[in-house]
Amino acid sequence: MRMKLFNSVLSCFCIICGLMIQELYAQVDKHCTAETRSLYVHLKQMSNRGKMLFGHQDDVYYGVGWAYVPGRSDVREVAGDYPALLGGDLSSVELGDSLNIDHVPFRLIRQAAIEQFQAGGVVTFSWHMHNPVTGSSAWDTTGGNVVAAILPGGRDHALYVQYLQRGGAFLNSLKTSTGKQIPVILRLFHELNGNWFWWGRSHCTAAEMKALWQFTVQYLRDSLHLHHLLFAWNTDRFADADAYLERYPGDAWTDIIGFDIYQAYDITSNQAFSYQLSHMCHLLDSIAISHDKIPALTEFGYNTIPDSSWWTQVLGATIKPYHLAYLLAWRNAGKEANGRQEFYVPYPGQISADDFRQFVASGRILLRKQAAMLHLYP
Repeated sequence: MRMKLFNSVLSCFCIICGLMIQELYAQVDKHCTAETRSLYVHLKQMSNRGKMLFGHQDDVYYGVGWAYVPGRSDVREVAGDYPALLGGDLSSVELGDSLNIDHVPFRLIRQAAIEQFQAGGVVTFSWHMHNPVTGSSAWDTTGGNVVAAILPGGRDHALYVQYLQRGGAFLNSLKTSTGKQIPVILRLFHELNGNWFWWGRSHCTAAEMKALWQFTVQYLRDSLHLHHLLFAWNTDRFADADAYLERYPGDAWTDIIGFDIYQAYDITSNQAFSYQLSHMCHLLDSIAISHDKIPALTEFGYNTIPDSSWWTQVLGATIKPYHLAYLLAWRNAGKEANGRQEFYVPYPGQISADDFRQFVASGRILLRKQAAMLHLYP
């Protein structure tokens, strides 16, 4: 009798705990898949344990001096393993194209996402969505107030919905052979406080941007029934909490918050970069706590990494006190048509390669095998 009573109480306790976890951790989508909920929980816990997933954009598609070679990765060839977080971009999926903005076939993006998930890693996508008014790239800021034009009631709203449907179809295709959906961190309208994209600060009001974010999330979740997404909201550089939150869509509409920063242009010195990065990480930590969100360095880089100790002495030393769940380095495009070199993680023989190995061996920075040991998915 006592055993039956104990089992009954235990069963009730487990149900209550399950409901509490769902309420606490499925911040945007209370009907998300078990794998997506588990990933969210782990990211939330990771940011409080001093562990960070290391990510790299387009890591397995191309690198310095190579492209589309199965199994290759600049991160793996330098540090011995693939990044824990694989970044990619959805730009051009909204047009129905077979290649994305960086000429990567979507079939390869799908294949790599499946492999990353099955190996225990994480997948994230940015979306440099084409300007729905002009049809040109995300950097085309002409066409008037594009955000207002694509909101419900706007003259180009139907086309925007079509864009979302095409993107949603691709996201929905990210499934294993058994039909299990792959959790995705979707980074919409990134760097929205800058002015270089059609959704930028000077091209729409804060209220319009919030409305677009909320409509987009709601449409993907409720109309397209995509329940394997975590939504990441991020700015470019910012001065204070008020500036950061000016266009924030609300706690019910985002899971992860972050910012992008590069050591370039007006922050060329190590000292200036470290100061700004530390200042913004400190603010992000505070905002993440007050809004109960996961903090992340959603995009960063120092092109060609000319400093042989930059990873440990600048980046690593600066982020050490903070609670970032992950950090995503930008892509290794290699030599471009104009002769310019573009890479943000070292390749074998590059002057910061040894230091990068020390950086990822610090115990705080996790690559894919280490992430898999955390059992991010049930």
